[in-house]
Amino acid sequence: MYEKKTDLALEVRESFPENNVEIQGVILEKSRRPEAKANITTVRIEDDEGSRAMKKPKGTYITIESELMLQETAEREPLLLCICEELEKIVKDLRNQSVLIAGLGNREVTSDSLGPRMVDHLFITRHLGQEFGSGFLEENQYGCVSAIAPGVMAQTGMEASEILKSVVEQTRPDLVIVVDALAARSVKRLCTTVQITDTGISPGAGVGNRRKELSKESLGVPVIAIGVPTVVDARTIIGDYMEQVLTKQGYSEHEIESFLIEIFTQDIENVMVTPKNIDDSVKRISMDLADVMNHCFQRHALQKQG
Repeated sequence: MYEKKTDLALEVRESFPENNVEIQGVILEKSRRPEAKANITTVRIEDDEGSRAMKKPKGTYITIESELMLQETAEREPLLLCICEELEKIVKDLRNQSVLIAGLGNREVTSDSLGPRMVDHLFITRHLGQEFGSGFLEENQYGCVSAIAPGVMAQTGMEASEILKSVVEQTRPDLVIVVDALAARSVKRLCTTVQITDTGISPGAGVGNRRKELSKESLGVPVIAIGVPTVVDARTIIGDYMEQVLTKQGYSEHEIESFLIEIFTQDIENVMVTPKNIDDSVKRISMDLADVMNHCFQRHALQKQG
């Protein structure tokens, strides 16, 4: 069967034919936040059997889907508060930890620039604590936040994991939060979905360019990954559409699979599709995620963006 690339645990769970049947070692929970117009799905992979079935590390994956992410108004504030609350659920005592926030990706490629652009809007405080003492941070109710945009290997000649491991060893944060653009298999989830996980991340996995993982095992401190899908594999779009058409025409699953394998060529293997308004979307979402971080760690008021 051709591979349907995705970084979203929710979509991996949906890919099972028995979508409504329990998978051993995997717990699925769904809820609705009306004020944020958000559907929240939590996938918990609890053991090795569940990890093998899902082909993802054990841990918690929270997916927040909301139409508000596409809107150009200040009405997104309830959604941003919702994202902050979900982050605080997955990381206990969040504000009292020193954190290194890493914006992954290539600033020169719009669909991959979410992480670096987010870093531009963060309120950084670690240096204030070093200059004025920890009492200054406590008095002003500031968390201890540092940040870095390590770039990609083609720009630096180094893995992001190598850079971050060195930074962690020197600065000794309690926690690392990495923010990255993801790949989805559903077009409707592009720029409308946020995934938060406590398992870390393998940058580029969803687009077939897997780099060394960023996790507690590799960095020595807990790693939280926050991502938003900005691209879909062209083969996935074509494949899903053809599956629907051929199924309606009565073809068997084996016939459909054989047909898809035959029509897919090397020419479209590495083609990724992104929304036509990706520039505006990445700009807005990067500011939104920075707002979430600033609110979580500094309790700043969320920005009234247009």
